[in-house]
Amino acid sequence: MNPDVMQAPVAAIKPHPMTLHGDTRQDNYYWLNDPENPEVIQYLEAENAYTDAVMAPTKALQEALFHEMKGRIKENDESVPVKVGSYYYYSKYIEGGEYPLYCRKKESLEAEEEIMLDGNEMAKDLPYFSIGGYEVSDNEQILAFGVDTVSRRNYTLKFKNLVTGEILADEIPNTEGGAYAWASDNQTIFYMIRDQQTLLASTVYRHVLGTDISTDVLVYTEEDPQFYMGLGRMKSKKYIVSASEQNGVSTEYRLLDASNPTGEFVTFYPREHGLEYAVEHFQDKFYIRTNAQDAINFKLMEVSEGESNNMANWKEVIPHREDTYLDGMEVFSNHLVLQERRNALIHIRIINQSTKAEHYIQFDETAYDAGISSNPDFETNTLRYAYTSLSTPSSTFDYDMDSRNKTLMKEQQVLGEFNKEDYVSERLFATARDGVKVPISIVYKKGFKRDGSQPLLQYAYGSYGYSIDPYFSAARLTLLNRGFAFAIAHIRGGQEMGRQWYEDGKLLKKLNTFHDFIDVSEYLIQEKWTSKDKLFANGGSAGGLLMGAVTNMRPDLYKGILAAVPFVDVVTTMLDESIPLTTGEWEEWGNPKQKEYYEYMKSYSPVDNVEAKDYPNMLVTTGLHDSQVQYFEPAKWVAKLRALKTNNNLLLFHIDMEAGHGGASGRFKRFHDVALEYAFMLNLVGINE
Repeated sequence: MNPDVMQAPVAAIKPHPMTLHGDTRQDNYYWLNDPENPEVIQYLEAENAYTDAVMAPTKALQEALFHEMKGRIKENDESVPVKVGSYYYYSKYIEGGEYPLYCRKKESLEAEEEIMLDGNEMAKDLPYFSIGGYEVSDNEQILAFGVDTVSRRNYTLKFKNLVTGEILADEIPNTEGGAYAWASDNQTIFYMIRDQQTLLASTVYRHVLGTDISTDVLVYTEEDPQFYMGLGRMKSKKYIVSASEQNGVSTEYRLLDASNPTGEFVTFYPREHGLEYAVEHFQDKFYIRTNAQDAINFKLMEVSEGESNNMANWKEVIPHREDTYLDGMEVFSNHLVLQERRNALIHIRIINQSTKAEHYIQFDETAYDAGISSNPDFETNTLRYAYTSLSTPSSTFDYDMDSRNKTLMKEQQVLGEFNKEDYVSERLFATARDGVKVPISIVYKKGFKRDGSQPLLQYAYGSYGYSIDPYFSAARLTLLNRGFAFAIAHIRGGQEMGRQWYEDGKLLKKLNTFHDFIDVSEYLIQEKWTSKDKLFANGGSAGGLLMGAVTNMRPDLYKGILAAVPFVDVVTTMLDESIPLTTGEWEEWGNPKQKEYYEYMKSYSPVDNVEAKDYPNMLVTTGLHDSQVQYFEPAKWVAKLRALKTNNNLLLFHIDMEAGHGGASGRFKRFHDVALEYAFMLNLVGINE
């Protein structure tokens, strides 16, 4: 690959000074914010043309990689059916199909298949397509589903009569996908509308089938733009829930009896700064997973129906533990299942509701990911859970909570010559600069030499308390089979090691996130897993911020950086309340209108810290329609890097002119993007086949 194959695009410099707290930042590329400006589109297209030209020598390699990855995917594939009411529901893919079909069978898996939605048919001739969840009415006759054809996550809510096959005339645009809740009358549905300025769902409406949507009733408005909203129906089916959550700070649930759709939502417990909770209904009481009373790792409490408004009525069921984070719960008539996180691993705990006897499901590998799966049936003694690791394909198990027997229902089939025994995964710990031990999950193919001679891709996210557990990827085999190791750095800002792990990687402790990643890189080099000229780093979205920060801090450590939809203009974005998601993020990053946060953010914001110096090889990717990290953030970053970098290393920018935050739609199309990333890395270490 030759960066001089053609002139790299040069974005026009149009100074735009921004002054706050007596400090002026100069943004020469602020003009790129306007997607309606033909000059902006022209610049983005020039960047794509340059990337295509530089990567042209790898075209054959990219094609080979694409077909190799696609060739591992079982084209005819279906999910394990889940029984809800009298039907088994499942999704499936057919040969050549990019999109799923959503199906069901009545009473028995031998019954005739009903195709509720055919994604391939619905997506015909559309550049982008996504079904955003569905809900079936209690009488099992009406399907509510959302469709997005732009990739802005604005879903049009539609309805289908599953008896006649007719699509109903009712059609509601700009809803939050998947957040639909039927009342028990089979006629009334609740949905959320997204504010088109902020792209946050802020209102809940009630719709009755067959009526004009202009007459739909507004039942709740979230006035605080820092709160995200959710909507759904509890597993017991008794209550519809409208919830508001300020990420990592505060929660408020509002409940409505599903048999009384025109009634009023009642607040379970009013929001308090610092109080978080999640609620499940069981018989005549509620279980509450909460951080109340300084339970930073959360504990389990219970309260009788109708008494939740007074916390004095809440009784402790499982106390707070310093070493264990209570991650989630699933309630059955005979069992209570808890998902816990300890020492960067998931544990699943089963408690018998009547005898209180308890045990944990046993997992064998040193690093893995497990989780409670879809369990809509309240009366069963069978728990469905998911399991995977860096070397074990995604697996679905049914577990008898009484006999403790587990049955493998499905393991993701990997076509070609795949044998999981050929790969080794390990759990390592690197010591960060402040003495904290940072977990690392690593995988490689047997025969990998730990002498510093082999390439390694290091990945992390590290924000919002979102944990990146060790998961299997069939596409990743393409790298492992060519001598790469792959490592996930479980850095602070995630929640792998409990809630404090998250608290220590946000707001005025955000630098820990970047330092942890760099210190893991140093450890992997020191322990001869790789070397500076073979180490690559990858992250997306808030993980793209991580890439931008470490690139500025330690450009010498990496051969190449892959930054996907990167959040890199932190100060400017957090000051602009018109940008989607900004206000809801202040509890994560801080509000730069306060001088302390402004100065701290500015110290690491990638765009603000680009300097005249050598940078590693870089591939930056984005989508023009991204609603979460707007395309202009990476565009400004790349333009500034081009103007200031002092070496000839590659700087490539690829913009999907049809996609948003999640990239291309369709199960195979996305492998073209992965092939581009892999070819970029492989070529840089001299692997061209």
